[in-house]
Amino acid sequence: MPLVRIDLAAGRTPEAVRTIADAIHTAVVDEYGIPERDRFQIVTEHPAQQIIAEDAGLGFERTEGVVMIQVFTQRGRSDVAKQALYAAVHDRLAEVGVASEDVFIGYVENGPQDWSFGFGRAQYVTGELGVPSLV
Repeated sequence: MPLVRIDLAAGRTPEAVRTIADAIHTAVVDEYGIPERDRFQIVTEHPAQQIIAEDAGLGFERTEGVVMIQVFTQRGRSDVAKQALYAAVHDRLAEVGVASEDVFIGYVENGPQDWSFGFGRAQYVTGELGVPSLV
């Protein structure tokens, strides 16, 4: 049940933005085995000058088409599982035209007590929801 924030530069069509969001969700579903409708995404478009994403010393240039992704999810997945997710996100985005150098992912972990799905309760803690198993 990751929460995924997607930040990108304005200028894409609404259909292209949805295609990017769908590609990322498909990668998460495929790699982590979550239900298709367990989807929580926030997509934010910014003026191009409000996204600054340089190469971190890796020797490549990003374009204005950078897609910055933050994945917030429960701790416990292995480094191998995370790397598989990164590769799957990259591959799905490549299929919809996002350049390899323009895929940036940050991964943030937390615990069941850190989620509330409404009504002011932590449903994983109260037992209203079962804590998802980690694949």
